[in-house]
Amino acid sequence: MEKLVLYTNKKSPPCRAVKLTARALGIQLTEKEMTLLRGDKLMEELLKVNPQQTIPALDDGGVVITASHAIMIYLVCKFGSDDSLYPSELVRRARVHTALHLEAGVIFSRLSFLFEPVIYSGKSYFHSDRVEHIRKAYRLLEDFLVNEYMVGDSLTIADFSCISSIATLVGVVPLDEAKFPKIAAWIKRMEELPYYEEANGTGALELAEFVLGKKEANAQQFM
Repeated sequence: MEKLVLYTNKKSPPCRAVKLTARALGIQLTEKEMTLLRGDKLMEELLKVNPQQTIPALDDGGVVITASHAIMIYLVCKFGSDDSLYPSELVRRARVHTALHLEAGVIFSRLSFLFEPVIYSGKSYFHSDRVEHIRKAYRLLEDFLVNEYMVGDSLTIADFSCISSIATLVGVVPLDEAKFPKIAAWIKRMEELPYYEEANGTGALELAEFVLGKKEANAQQFM
């Protein structure tokens, strides 16, 4: 098998979703950890692989796949021993795609909307309306979780995608377990995966702590 190279950052939710998928499949990745900041020595190499300079980016022997959802689907279709993580049955596959759109269009986009003013614009607070949008995203996810996992009673890439963002968000906008018991139970279920902490848990916590630390540092500048 050609060496699989993943350009990644362990704080990034999309990158962590790909890592969860690879670990579930038992795939060995050569991970190239990036910062995407000026001076990153890997930027020139990434530019040759992915002119958009976005991560995650997977290089499979010269075949380059970008965007986390596309990479996860590619890995399962090429290396999966069965279709459990990305079902071939039409209805289940459609529901996986619905969940992936929920993650990209609502959960991750609202995470970015909340974090970016603090990270890039020096804000020392989270906009209250953006925090409320996160709580509304929790409600959408709670209502979506009608079974043990995002799609039925077995794990799919939809779970990996959604947990990558949710695991960070709950460290910044606490989850009220009384209001969102299905999310709380689902998170615990995901945390029981033997590869969860290494592939997602540590990075999710680091991103939450980074954003909260940046918020505090920004506030200190105005004191």
